[in-house]
Amino acid sequence: MVLTPADEMELSEMVAAASGPLRIAGGGTRPIGRPSEGDTLSVARLSGVELYEPGALTLVVGAGTPVAEVERVLGEENQRLPFEPMDHRALLGTDGAPTIGGVVATNASGPRRIQAGACRDSLIGVRFVDGSGTRLKNGGRVMKNVTGYDLVKLMAGSYGTLGVLTEVSFKVLPAPAAQATVSLPGLSPAQAVEAMAVALGSPYEVSGAAHLPDADGGPVTLLRLEGFADSVAYRSGKLGDALKRFGAAHVEADSAEVAATWRAIRDVEAFAGTPGDVWRLSVKPSDGAEIAERTGGKVMFDWGGGLIWVLVPEGTDLRGRLGAFDGHATLVRASAETRAKLPVFQHEPEPLARLSRGLREKFDPRGILNPGLMG
Repeated sequence: MVLTPADEMELSEMVAAASGPLRIAGGGTRPIGRPSEGDTLSVARLSGVELYEPGALTLVVGAGTPVAEVERVLGEENQRLPFEPMDHRALLGTDGAPTIGGVVATNASGPRRIQAGACRDSLIGVRFVDGSGTRLKNGGRVMKNVTGYDLVKLMAGSYGTLGVLTEVSFKVLPAPAAQATVSLPGLSPAQAVEAMAVALGSPYEVSGAAHLPDADGGPVTLLRLEGFADSVAYRSGKLGDALKRFGAAHVEADSAEVAATWRAIRDVEAFAGTPGDVWRLSVKPSDGAEIAERTGGKVMFDWGGGLIWVLVPEGTDLRGRLGAFDGHATLVRASAETRAKLPVFQHEPEPLARLSRGLREKFDPRGILNPGLMG
């Protein structure tokens, strides 16, 4: 059965009346986590812009609003979401329209995270319905301190296990007038991580730092700069000079080419349509090259080496292969059988696991919201 509430009140009544588990859905484009059972509860009808104040850089939208609609509205005022949310459709082979609630639920964040922070860092308010059907609100139209639980941060990345989002509020930013990519060919992963560290530590405001070991034409390290055209041109040249010891740099300043390059990195297009399981490793950038080698799979680096995407044969227990390491691994793409067999999310230390269980018991005492999805 698919439940499609028209508003928050109807959603609240449906959750309160539920006698079994509920699978929370937006656009259905991010089926990450262990397979779960139950009736589908769709928030697709909870859509639309509730409030947009370009001068205050503030946006409030229904959780079911398509991301494309959010970006269109912002684009009309030459603004954007700071955190560059990933679109999982190509990688996961899904269709439909990604929703802004799904972005928040998974804390989906792209290459600009190294500069602008993650989705949760731009999120300033939420409305949601908890597992008992209670309607809750936290945060608001401006950044401010809250007492008790910081529900805004809790809901980001909770995968619908604490509540069903109905409305989300963001602080947005102006879109840049120009952008460029500075590329360095032929570097090893270790050299690339070092070069990215130099770039990110420079005064040239790098907003993307990635390394593609298996790019067409050979390994390439990519660094993005954004801003006013004259500033981008100046900083691109200076950054190339600062990286001379890593080889001659090439600057791509065509906006369409730059946007396409970073969209492909954001969405891990290199692994789209390619057989195998895809894992996402979050590590210390300084450990990135060594850990990537231990995976034994194809890799690509983002976030200056702190994010590693790994393609391995189907059914591979990558955590078992890696052994202990400082970071965490998430199984993003695999068959339902593999996701049922291997923990999708990294095992939490017992103190943190106890805290997580306590939160779920608080906000979903009946255990009906996406049960088992996070293991």
